[in-house]
Amino acid sequence: MEKKHCTNLKSKESAQGVQMENPPLVIAAASVLKELCYHNKDELQAGFITAGWDKKKGPQVYVVSLGGMLVPQLVTIGGSGSTYIYGYVDAKYKPNMSREECLQFATNALALAMGRDNVSGGVAHLVVVTETGVEHVVVPGNKLPKFHDE
Repeated sequence: MEKKHCTNLKSKESAQGVQMENPPLVIAAASVLKELCYHNKDELQAGFITAGWDKKKGPQVYVVSLGGMLVPQLVTIGGSGSTYIYGYVDAKYKPNMSREECLQFATNALALAMGRDNVSGGVAHLVVVTETGVEHVVVPGNKLPKFHDE
């Protein structure tokens, strides 16, 4: 079922891009996920974070909660390790960070979560989305910062 929904999502985004002759707006992608969550709320136990950049509104982040509520955010976190880092995110996030500041902020947040949560994994996969495109950054476990004895 999950694979089918993801395929349908990609198809809807692709169709919108062809119809509009431009990539879909970030809010459009988030809205497709909102509908998916709402119409499958009895079967789907997941929330989604949708982030991206478009020509209309620039950088954006949206959260789609269980049940399909769509909420714009400046910053958000999710996943099993997120409960350990709300204080860090609240204290350290600031708007208009540079690319390097964002990467360090995200790397630190993931390292803190992984240090406390035994199912968060050992490698940080970061995605930088800007006006010029998408960049995938991988931080191997041995390069992650350490904040306490592990």
